[in-house]
Amino acid sequence: MKILTTETAVQEAVRILNQSGSVLLVPTETVYGLVCSWHDRAARARIYELKHRSENKPFAAFIPDLDSLPPEAVLPDAAAFLARKFCPGPITLVVPERNGGTFGFRIPDHPFIRELLKEYGGALASTSANYSGQEPARNVEYALNSIDGEVDLAVDGGALPPDSPASTVVQVFADSTWKILRRGPISEAQIRNAVRESSGR
Repeated sequence: MKILTTETAVQEAVRILNQSGSVLLVPTETVYGLVCSWHDRAARARIYELKHRSENKPFAAFIPDLDSLPPEAVLPDAAAFLARKFCPGPITLVVPERNGGTFGFRIPDHPFIRELLKEYGGALASTSANYSGQEPARNVEYALNSIDGEVDLAVDGGALPPDSPASTVVQVFADSTWKILRRGPISEAQIRNAVRESSGR
């Protein structure tokens, strides 16, 4: 397993992501996370094993912008407005999927992840780097000790603020109604005001 700094890791990270089954440990503006190519089923299976995560819990997608949203996702008006208002940033939006399920995505506001997404040119499956149900990791050493096995590349972005919470998770339904699934840096009041602003009320 390689450990590189954010200043030197982008090209190597892209190279590894293009290899089937590869998983990376990376910093974000909230916590350390595990990522892989969105369509790489073997890599997704590895992440479930590394985290001891139930396979009925879907991953969120990291995307560089709304234009990169995979075609299976449906974007209600309120979700589009929240994305434009708060992204890039610590908000995960869960929207309807064309097959009747749901699709979660985030546009991270971390320099390394933004550059990685730009160079990679596609969506990444993402989840926090820790056993399911345990405290999220805020430094690379803790992150590596919080998973059951090795990743293909760990990117050391230094220590994240000890009080940095995971992203706010908001589910937006087809009719643009919404509910908070996980509280985080962006408050319910901010979301409510933004949605009200988008509807002109």
